[in-house]
Amino acid sequence: MAEIKRITTEDLRHMDGQEGLILQGCGGDLQEWVDGINDLLTEVGILLDGSQFESVSVFQHQGLTNLLFPFDGAKLDAGKLAMWRLQTHGQFGGTWLSDYVPNQLGGFTQEQQRQKPKMELLGQDGNIFGVLGRASRLLKEAGQKDQADEMFRRVTSSGSYEEALHIISEYVDTELSSHTPPSKSHQKKKGRSAYER
Repeated sequence: MAEIKRITTEDLRHMDGQEGLILQGCGGDLQEWVDGINDLLTEVGILLDGSQFESVSVFQHQGLTNLLFPFDGAKLDAGKLAMWRLQTHGQFGGTWLSDYVPNQLGGFTQEQQRQKPKMELLGQDGNIFGVLGRASRLLKEAGQKDQADEMFRRVTSSGSYEEALHIISEYVDTELSSHTPPSKSHQKKKGRSAYER
């Protein structure tokens, strides 16, 4: 039996880079909806090799109960699913997650909008581990533990005190932040999503 979890439209706005099928106006027993869609898509050859939508999300928007069937973990024929979605649009209001969020919810919330904590370097004692520890604490207090861990890894493998300060200044707002050149190893990673800055 598939798991059905409740989410909000704000949760949907944080799903950038993910894809799924959204069915709109799903009244009544949600488990019947999920079982019925899994059976129907298996029958018409869209869900393959016994694959099913195992984890489905339900959310409310504009007075409608909607279901999100995420593609992660489901083996499916995407071409057939696209045709099925068009053919049944009048019946199910089917749309893709990547279309629904920009058209109904104003777009995806970008992670880069997260505030960088402020930290002054002036007056620090020149001990890079002291500076790193302070920056790491600020990030964790701001709920950015992943950034703190990534910063720590990059700083401890950097080649100089100056390079380390510039790396720290990518994660916390310091006097160097506006003059921080991207390091070579990080530049490659950022290249995929250069729009983030």
